[in-house]
Amino acid sequence: MIDRMAPRKSPLFDTATTVGKIMSFLGVAALCGLLGAGLVFPLAATGGAAASAGSDILEEIPAELSEEPMSTPSRIYANDGETVIATFFAENREPVSYDEISQDMKDAIIAIEDERFYDHGGVDAQGVARAAVITLTSSRQQGASTLTMQYVNNVLNNASVVRGDGPILGAFAQEKTYADKLREMKLAVAIEQEMTKEEIIEGYLNIIQLGGRNYGVEAAAQYYWGVPASELDIQQSAVLAGMVQAPNTYHPIENPDLAMERRNVVLGTMLRQGFITEEEYEEAVNSDLGVIPAEERPSLDSGCMSTSWANYFCDYVEQEILTDETFGETREDRERLLHRGGLNIVTTLDAELQEQAEATAMEHRPDGTGAVAVINSQEPGTGNVLAMAQSTRYDPSEEAEDGGATSMNFNAGQSHSGGIGFPGGSVIKPFVAAAWIEEGGDMDDRVEAWRDEYEYYEEWDASCMDGGSVTLLPEDDQEHWEINNVIDDTEREMSIDFGLYYSINTATVATAYDMDLCAITDVTNRLGIEGFNALDDYGGLRPDTPSFIMGTATVTPMVMNRAYAAFANDGEVCEERVLESVTDAQGTEYEVPGINCEQAIDPDIVAQVNDTMINIAETNAYVEQLDDDPPFPMAGKTGTHESVSAMSFQGFTEGISTGAYIARPGDDTSLWANGNVPTDQYASSVAFPFWYDYMREVAGNYDTGDFPEADDSPFDNRRDTSRYAFSNMGGTGGGSSDSDDNGDDDDDD
Repeated sequence: MIDRMAPRKSPLFDTATTVGKIMSFLGVAALCGLLGAGLVFPLAATGGAAASAGSDILEEIPAELSEEPMSTPSRIYANDGETVIATFFAENREPVSYDEISQDMKDAIIAIEDERFYDHGGVDAQGVARAAVITLTSSRQQGASTLTMQYVNNVLNNASVVRGDGPILGAFAQEKTYADKLREMKLAVAIEQEMTKEEIIEGYLNIIQLGGRNYGVEAAAQYYWGVPASELDIQQSAVLAGMVQAPNTYHPIENPDLAMERRNVVLGTMLRQGFITEEEYEEAVNSDLGVIPAEERPSLDSGCMSTSWANYFCDYVEQEILTDETFGETREDRERLLHRGGLNIVTTLDAELQEQAEATAMEHRPDGTGAVAVINSQEPGTGNVLAMAQSTRYDPSEEAEDGGATSMNFNAGQSHSGGIGFPGGSVIKPFVAAAWIEEGGDMDDRVEAWRDEYEYYEEWDASCMDGGSVTLLPEDDQEHWEINNVIDDTEREMSIDFGLYYSINTATVATAYDMDLCAITDVTNRLGIEGFNALDDYGGLRPDTPSFIMGTATVTPMVMNRAYAAFANDGEVCEERVLESVTDAQGTEYEVPGINCEQAIDPDIVAQVNDTMINIAETNAYVEQLDDDPPFPMAGKTGTHESVSAMSFQGFTEGISTGAYIARPGDDTSLWANGNVPTDQYASSVAFPFWYDYMREVAGNYDTGDFPEADDSPFDNRRDTSRYAFSNMGGTGGGSSDSDDNGDDDDDD
C-alpha cells in the first residue's frame, strides 16, 4: 500500500537516475554561471528547471563567510612570561605565516589537491566538467572541490565548533549534498575576491587536520619530524599533502605502509606537474618516512597532564579560569575558550622556586608512612603565589589514588581541586599572642601555665556570643579538659613570650582563658583564616569551642600561609593570586584579580610577636647544625597535630612566606607505628628542616632584610635568648623545641 502522505521526490533531481545526475550537475553549472565563474554551460538546455533551482538556492545562501578565530592552543606561563607550564588544546595547532611554510609543502598540496589553483577564481570549470563526466558515466561520484572550497569547509566547521554548535556534519562528508556544493561554490568565489592566493594557501595549511589531534602543518611537522614547517622537505611535504584526503588512514605512525603508498602517489603527481625533477622524485620515493621516535615527539596530552612540572599549580590556575565568569557565562564556555581560544596566561609562579619546591618535597617525603610533603610560597605585600608543590605524582584518573599519585591539591581548598586541609596545631598560637597584645597586654605578661585542667561547663568570656560567654562542653568522657605539655615540668607560671617560644600548651590555654575568646577570632577572621571546625562546618574559627585555640580546625596550607605572610608584611594581609595577565589569540585582554591587601594587625603588634618567632626559627637546632649563623633574618612557628599525623612549619623572610607540611591526608593515624613518636620527630625536627632546606636555596631571590622592631618591646635585645633559660623552670636549656602533645584528644599540639 502506498503512503500517500509521504513526500515525493521529483525524478528531475533523483540522483539515482541518469537524468537526475545530469540535472544535478547542470544545476551546479547554472550556479557557476550566475556567479560569473567562467563556466559556459547552456542554461537553456536544462529546460529552465535546474537554472531556476540554482537561482533559488543561491538567494538563500549567505554572501559572506561566517568566521571565528581559528582554534589554537592556550598556554600557561610562569611569571617571566616565557617559561611554559602547560598547554591546553582541543586541536594541536601552531599557526604560521605563508613565508614560514616550505615551498615544497605548498607545491605538494597544490599538486595533489588543486593543480589549477592559480588559474581559477574559486570554482574550477575543468574540474567540475571532469567530475560531471565521471559522475554521469559511472556508479561513483567524483568531487571537484578546489583548495578554496576546502578552505571554506574548514572555516565553516571551525566556526561551528568554536561557537559550541559542534562540527558541521555535511561539511566533510564523502557525498556532499546539492546544497553543500552550492554553498561551497558561492563562498569560494567570494573568498577569492577578498583574499590573495597566498593568504588562502596560508589559511588552508594552518587549519587542516593532519592526523589525530594535529592541525596545521607546523604542529604536524614538529610532531612527526621535529622540524618547523619552513624546513619540510619534499618527502615530508608529500606525506602531509597525502594525509589531507584521509588524515588517520594515511597516518605515518599508525599506518606507515598506507602513508608511504599515498606519499608516492603525491610524489608522482608532483613529478608530472613539474614541481620536482626526476632526480628529486627518485630520491624521495626511495626514502623512508623518517618519523622521529616516540620519546622525541611532543606530547599530545592537553592540560595539566601535558606537563612534567608544576602540575598542581597548573590545576589551581585552570580552576581559576573555569570558575570565573570573566572568561565566559558558563563553565562550558570557559572550557571552550581555554582549549580553543589561544589564551596566553601569565601567572605569578616563580619557575626557580617551583623547581626547588618540587625537589625538596621529594627529598623530605616520609617513605613508607603514607604521608606527603606539601609546600607553598607566597609573596608578602602582593599575595602572589610563587610555588606550590607536593610529593605525589599528578594523575586525575580514578586508578591513580594508590601508588603516590593523585590529582588532589593538598595545598588548596575544595574550590581548587583540594581538600579540607590539616589541623594546624601550634601554628595558631601566634594569633593568640597577637590578640593578647591588641587587648592591651605585653609579651612579657605572665600567665598561670601551671593549670593543666579546666572544668567542663565552665564559662569563658566571648563578647561576640549570646550572653557574652561560651560554655566549655565535654568533648570526651573525662571529667575535665586536660591539657598536657611535651616538655616535662613546664606546668608553672611563665611569660607569654616564653610560652610561645617553647610552644607550651598550658600557657596558650591560660592566655585565652584570661581574655575574650572573640578577640582571638577577630584577629583570625581579619587574617582570613577559615577551615572546618569541630562541628564540621566551614568558616572562620569558632569561639564557641574553646579548643580552637589549640589548632583543632583543619585549615589548608594556602590559607594559613596567607595569614603568616601578614607577619612578614607589617600586619597587612593580601588575597592570594595566581594570574598576572590573560590575553587571547586576537590580543584581547581579560581582567584578572589585582593585588588586594588590607591592614589586619597593627605593625607594632606584629613586631612584638615576631620578636618571639624570629628566635623560634633562628635558634632551631637544625640551623645551628648546618650553619654557624642564620643565613638571613627569618621567623615562624611549628605545629603538630595531636596524633602526629601532620606536622608543619609556617615561616617567612621579608620577601617570601612559606608553609611546609609533612602530613597523612585524611587520616588521624600517627606517622609512627602505635603512636610511639620518637622524641626527635616533632615539627621542629621534621617540618622545619623541610622548610629550611628549601628556603636557604631560594630566600635570597627576594628581600631578606631585618624585620622592624617594636616601638615598645619589653625585650632589650630581640635575639637575646637568655630569657628562655630553664633555670627557673626545673629543666634544661634547648630553644625552639616544639612542645606538641600526643596524649590529649583535645590538644592538637
